[in-house]
Amino acid sequence: MIVLGIESSCDETSASIIRDYKLLSNITISQEIHSDFGGVVPEIASREHQKNIIYVVDKAIKEASVDINDINGIAVTYGAGLKGALLVGLNFAKGMSIALGIPYIGVNHLEGHLFSNIMENEEIDFPFISLIVSGGHTQIWKVNSIGDYVLLANTVDDAAGEAFDKGARLLGLSYPGGPEIQKKSKGGDCNYVDFPRPKVKGSKYDFSFSGLKTSLMYYLKDLDENMILDNINHIAASYQEAIIDTLLNRLSLITKDHNINYVSIAGGVAANKRFREKSEILSKESNLNIFFPDFQLCTDNAGMIAMAGYQKIKDGYKSDLDLEANPNLSL
Repeated sequence: MIVLGIESSCDETSASIIRDYKLLSNITISQEIHSDFGGVVPEIASREHQKNIIYVVDKAIKEASVDINDINGIAVTYGAGLKGALLVGLNFAKGMSIALGIPYIGVNHLEGHLFSNIMENEEIDFPFISLIVSGGHTQIWKVNSIGDYVLLANTVDDAAGEAFDKGARLLGLSYPGGPEIQKKSKGGDCNYVDFPRPKVKGSKYDFSFSGLKTSLMYYLKDLDENMILDNINHIAASYQEAIIDTLLNRLSLITKDHNINYVSIAGGVAANKRFREKSEILSKESNLNIFFPDFQLCTDNAGMIAMAGYQKIKDGYKSDLDLEANPNLSL
């Protein structure tokens, strides 16, 4: 069976082809225009998706060397995300579904992230712990089986990726903040500034990152511009370390408490090299099997959406044409 995946929940326009659980193509265009504004502008994102979607779908089909008439179904993100951006992908999928006379299935964006590691690592065994960490989400899930998910931890304010973006802005760096802070951290002393590792009162699992951003703001307030520029690699490395330590602290607690040693880490922040290094250390110290997706599968992409929808389409499930985009969709 051949499934086309479509993802347009935020600022990546992506299309992919999967045949019999094998990823044949995964084409993604990131909207770099948002770097001029320091964050994603919803209206611009929608317009960029409209410009890009035909191109990425066509290229995904060609790169996979399949005929459009051989596609058996379409999996598309219908939430969570920016409503206007979601509508572009969802309506395109509906149109193709009608034109080709094939079913389509709406997929939860978060479920896609859960599948980004499953489709590459057959050795992941149920149940496993999944940390989804991106600009919009920082959550830890217990995955008992496909379709059976239990939320164990969430952020009470900013997501980790958002903390990177806001920290980068304070440091005068461009958007997206995660890659920029990672670059500036190279050669920096991660212990130069003792930033807090935030905790949430009344919850040992949940995350909070807004206070960390505030701590950086007050630290920089007492420094002149030259002092910041001369030590920006140390400051960036220290800020990055605080975010990563906070993530791994909660992950360590949860895996111990639930006695689960299979861990999947997904989302844009999963591409961070220091995060991967420290996760490997934790893996050895705690006897955990920690899996990261390939770098191309860390950011929002249609491959994970196609994989999440594949089994549902194979089992005969499909969405009605009245399915609406749901920006606040929960898993």
